[in-house]
Amino acid sequence: MTDVAANYRKIIDRISEAAAKCGRNAREIRLLAAAKTQTVEAIGAAVDAGVRLIGENYVQEAKSKREEVSRQVEWHMIGHLQRNKAKTSVGLFDVIETLDNTTLARELDKEGRKQNIKVRALIEVNLAGEASKSGTTKNKVSELLKAVGELSYVSIEGLLTIPPAGEDCEEARPYFRELRELRDKLQGLKLPNVDLKELSMGMTHDYPIAVEEGATIVRIGTALFGPRRT
Repeated sequence: MTDVAANYRKIIDRISEAAAKCGRNAREIRLLAAAKTQTVEAIGAAVDAGVRLIGENYVQEAKSKREEVSRQVEWHMIGHLQRNKAKTSVGLFDVIETLDNTTLARELDKEGRKQNIKVRALIEVNLAGEASKSGTTKNKVSELLKAVGELSYVSIEGLLTIPPAGEDCEEARPYFRELRELRDKLQGLKLPNVDLKELSMGMTHDYPIAVEEGATIVRIGTALFGPRRT
């Protein structure tokens, strides 16, 4: 059985090392447990170890797990969110990290209004333009932010990206740096409902690089839970 607590400590140590390397405070970085296909018991072990953010890829899977994991943790949507799932996702997730179009933003706003919930979200940016991945393009982010600025029940708290898969974790660095630079540029727009304090980037194979480039949330699955269950 995977020792989730031991894995958690190793990850926290590596985050601290990466933060120290670039002069950052390790407390600025939060570990999100990417819990797709993981059991409630494994998630509970992660929470016991110190995890406070749980990420899920599917609405139904998150719904069933959240009912069983009765802990004070935040649940984040980190998979592609379809418009027809907006109603269920509002109130189920504390943060939706994969907002990538105005149609979905307006649907979330409509559901937020109905449920009287301010929907917290990050914008997913597909920096490499990979057809296999979701996310808006770099040149459309400001347009999406301006659209959200006109809504009453959606707030944008940051950006997310997933770089192309590569053999060498250093290959991800330019994408992480590009997202940080994009965030810094967009902050200058000073739009309502927009405070880009979060950079969700970095996974098991490259999270120390992401920390060095400014990540505030790293999404860790395999390094925490062991190989994904099928």
